[in-house]
Amino acid sequence: MLLIHKKLTSIAGFAIFLLVVYVTTYALQTTDAQDAKGSSSYTSINETRDLYSSETRHSRRLRQAEVLDDDDGETEDRSGGEDEAKTCSPGLVLPLWMPQKHLSMGDRAMRGLVYFLLMIYLFVGVSIISDRFMGAIEAITSIERTVTIKAPDGTKQSMRVRVWNETVANLTLMALGSSAPEILLSVIEIYAKNFESGDLGPGTIVGSAAYNLFIIIALCMVLIPTGEKRRIKHLRVFIVTAVVSIFAYIWLWMILSIISPGIIEVWESLVTLIMFPVTVLWAYIAERRLLLYKYINKKFVVNKRGVVVAGEHEADETDPEHGKPSASSSSRDVNAYEDARREYIVLLAELRQKYPDADLEQLEMMAQEQMISRGTKSRAFYRIQATRKLVGSGNLMRKIQERAHSDLNEVKAQLHRIEDDDDEDEPTRIYFEPGHYTVMENCGEFEVRVVRRGDISGYSKVAFETQDGTASAGSDYVGKNGTLTFPPGVDEQRFKIEIIDDDIFEEDECFYIRLFNPSDYVSIAVPQIATVMILDDDHAGIFAFAEGKCEISESVGVYEVVVMRYSGARGSVIVPYWTEDLTAMDGRHYEGVHGELSFTNNVTEQRISIKIIEESSYEKDVAFKVHIGTPQLAPDSATYQNYTGDHTHDELLEQIQELEKKPYNNLTELERVMLLSKPRNGELTSVEVRIRESSEFKATVDKLVAKANTSAVLGTSSWREQFRDALTVIPADESELDTDDGDEEEVPRCIDYISHFICLFWKVLFAFVPPTDICGGYVTFVVSIFVIGVCTAVIGDAATYFGCALNVKDSVTAICFVALGTSIPDTFASIIASKQDDSADNSIGNVTGSNAVNVFLGIGLAWSLASIYHMAHGTTFNVEPGTIGFAVALFCGEAMIAISIMMYRRSAKSIRAELGGPVASKWIHASVLFSLWVLYLTVSTMEAYDVIDI
Repeated sequence: MLLIHKKLTSIAGFAIFLLVVYVTTYALQTTDAQDAKGSSSYTSINETRDLYSSETRHSRRLRQAEVLDDDDGETEDRSGGEDEAKTCSPGLVLPLWMPQKHLSMGDRAMRGLVYFLLMIYLFVGVSIISDRFMGAIEAITSIERTVTIKAPDGTKQSMRVRVWNETVANLTLMALGSSAPEILLSVIEIYAKNFESGDLGPGTIVGSAAYNLFIIIALCMVLIPTGEKRRIKHLRVFIVTAVVSIFAYIWLWMILSIISPGIIEVWESLVTLIMFPVTVLWAYIAERRLLLYKYINKKFVVNKRGVVVAGEHEADETDPEHGKPSASSSSRDVNAYEDARREYIVLLAELRQKYPDADLEQLEMMAQEQMISRGTKSRAFYRIQATRKLVGSGNLMRKIQERAHSDLNEVKAQLHRIEDDDDEDEPTRIYFEPGHYTVMENCGEFEVRVVRRGDISGYSKVAFETQDGTASAGSDYVGKNGTLTFPPGVDEQRFKIEIIDDDIFEEDECFYIRLFNPSDYVSIAVPQIATVMILDDDHAGIFAFAEGKCEISESVGVYEVVVMRYSGARGSVIVPYWTEDLTAMDGRHYEGVHGELSFTNNVTEQRISIKIIEESSYEKDVAFKVHIGTPQLAPDSATYQNYTGDHTHDELLEQIQELEKKPYNNLTELERVMLLSKPRNGELTSVEVRIRESSEFKATVDKLVAKANTSAVLGTSSWREQFRDALTVIPADESELDTDDGDEEEVPRCIDYISHFICLFWKVLFAFVPPTDICGGYVTFVVSIFVIGVCTAVIGDAATYFGCALNVKDSVTAICFVALGTSIPDTFASIIASKQDDSADNSIGNVTGSNAVNVFLGIGLAWSLASIYHMAHGTTFNVEPGTIGFAVALFCGEAMIAISIMMYRRSAKSIRAELGGPVASKWIHASVLFSLWVLYLTVSTMEAYDVIDI
């Protein structure tokens, strides 16, 4: 209901404003008519009033004005001197509403209301297609390329960076996207008037500039939440565009009124047009700190080494290590990428604490949503988001949730695909798996496994045979050889080897099994020789870890450290173990353990289970140690019986205990060998376990961070998606992403349905525009700008008919109505950007750049075409300074005041920001800006009707 109230209030206010302007202009026209003594009858209302003003202010064209007055007198005779005979000129696209003569005031008021509502509906349509246009621009400017950079440690890293520079994109395509209606209106008006000048196009550009500079900045200034403030981040670019925007209108006033009054020469129009690329180049040089910019605005700072160096004025644009800006664009891209990666990891840690029961995949999806929603957004994002909310197409935040889910699924599938496709399109390979076997002497026989990888669609064969090592065939094992056959689709074969047992104590022995003689198109891979270790079961054994160092991933969950028993497996042995912190901390990185391992008779391996705590760290390198103590034969006691759960009398333990009581010199050779058979430790009594980050998690982070941008959210991938969005009512919720309420489904409100059905025609019509995924958005760009041009042509005709019906001049219509209609979407976009961004660049930083682009492209292009056309036909392109010249001069003076206010707010110690700040100061400054706009409208309108004679 609050949103409905706001919209109804806005419409009512605009209607009241329309009524006031109509009454004022009617009163002014009555006064003019009395002063002119009936000379106001004319064929075209707007053209005659302009000529009347020209006669008053420009005496050098008196003769031309007199001729036209004579023509008007003839028209007056033909029309019988009646005011009802005033007619409107036909437009370019929109047909003229007939009849045109003998209309009452009620008829004119009704026609004016119809044209006014038509303009509003056309403005809605232009806003919708402009957002499709902005989506295409975002797709074009988000094109990336792969660059290889060198990290500080010397390692090379590949990353994706955008091809378009942010400043260049904002001043070219982004500015064109937000100002396309004004620019096209100026060009189309020139063509519609047979390359003669008009007031609608230039008036709209100047009026839009005033509205953007005064009203948008004032609204953003006061609508910042209390206690918050926003500063312009790229101050150098803002200063350049601010200076250029003011100079653009000063230049416009000079060519209209000073250099060649009333005549636009070819060189003047071409210079105006060329100023556009010059502005872009200048802003780029300032943003990149090239040429003279690297020598100015210096101050002295102390770096981390305590050395005084020359630094830059803006601390946020300097290198913290050296106190100077980065020299290369790649280093900035790397820093931005690293910052985004760190932010992702911090977000993941915060979400883990907030949702301890959620699995990693859910946390990654929520973190990706937050990354996209918090990430840097372009002007296009806020423009499209504002329009979608106004026309009932929902909030872009919902699309961000869908995008985050699809991104995560795509990344996971890609990682798994890489793992699963390693063997595709590779030649057939055969090898042992595993390549090492450890068996007991009394095991009888064991199974050996041979696998086939790669192409397994055909038949394969390979021969095998056993070879002696320290173990001999016939006394320690039964030798074997043969051929293994792999039918199509079979990827492994197995065979058995028999082990011979004896009662003689001996060292551990080994033998080998070799693969050879593969069939055609088959290769033998490593390991092609399997090692078989035979452990003697007549000895208590030697105990040691399988390896001295190991590296694990933090995502392993529970890691099992293997303790081996070799050189015998007779009897029951107890081995104590414990963990020790190194850089890893018990309770933070892992859960420490201590206890005893029980090796019962003929058991050759036991495992120590250690729980690894997963922190989802991107770069992790911590370590701890696991130790084993001196092994002991299990005592024949109740304690051991309770420990193992069973009790067996061990003859070996009794024999060793008896021998230990005798002096060593009195022992026989056999008794000494038996004494050596008691359990003891091997060389590896400790193992260092190093915990590293999860490789899958690291790869997931890298890929998700690379995808964490809003460009894909703004675009569309298919016509099906566009028509589905056009026909679906989506709630325009005002809230940000809220993971707490993610399970609650929002229901569209009444205002959402009303907005949707009002705009349904435009939504369905513009759903036929090609999606942005076709040709990188270029097709959408061309089609959208063509549609915007058609809609703008209709708006120009409707605005002319509106002014004609209500006796309002084109210059007043442009400044008061058309300029507002084309700027409303930018208003909401700037308000949203001021609330959601941490800087003021997207909310007001682009205002000055857009104002400059409007003059250089909108007026420069239109007047260049017209002046060249007239030069080719041997005539001159005449532009009456009149109201436009006065409005430009007035705007320049007020613009300097507005820019001065912004700079004062930035430098004032109590504010230190362009937007927000203390409540009293922001309301005072916003009121001043609003008063400047009201003054601009009032004085420009009064001058247009000669109430003010300049």
